[in-house]
Amino acid sequence: MRSDGTGPKGPGETRLSGDGLGEAQRSRFSDLLVQVAAVRDRGAYSELFLYYAPRVKSYLIRLGADGALAEEIAQDVMVTVWRKAELFDRSQASVSTWIFRIARNRRIDVFRRTKKPALDPQEPMVLPAAAEAPEARVEARDVELRVREALTGLPADQIEVLQLAFYEGLSHREIAERLDVPLGTVKSRIRLAFLKMKVRLGDE
Repeated sequence: MRSDGTGPKGPGETRLSGDGLGEAQRSRFSDLLVQVAAVRDRGAYSELFLYYAPRVKSYLIRLGADGALAEEIAQDVMVTVWRKAELFDRSQASVSTWIFRIARNRRIDVFRRTKKPALDPQEPMVLPAAAEAPEARVEARDVELRVREALTGLPADQIEVLQLAFYEGLSHREIAERLDVPLGTVKSRIRLAFLKMKVRLGDE
């Protein structure tokens, strides 16, 4: 047998993949998933679920999820396996690779949604406001009026993303999900809005 594991196997020898499964078991799981995709075979799905659900949960815990969150994501992953089984291509990946890739992507999505930046106690926005001189208030009101006037000249879609970003505090990704548009579209609208505002406001 060659060192790369591609040589002939001896009697009773089983070549294992990175998922720890023998070739026969990997092939069986592929057959089961194909059955789920083709005829929604509940028996085939049940066998896949019983094997993979606890392993997906353990994998998510190793990635840092707590038990409850890992259980929740694992259930979601297995529901996705049922709903999107037809997307599995046995010529491209094993069932294990396909399922654990789904689990990893779900964990990343959850992490991004729940990740909150640490609050800096010296952040100007959370510090008490200093006493404002009368002339400063007048100047601030004048700037505010000019900003509002500049805003009214923007297209409605650009005004919308600015309001969501700066008045509701949504991230670019959250705005994309709210408006059901690509993330790149959100960034482009904000960039164009800033450019137009800069032209209208000059050095303000």
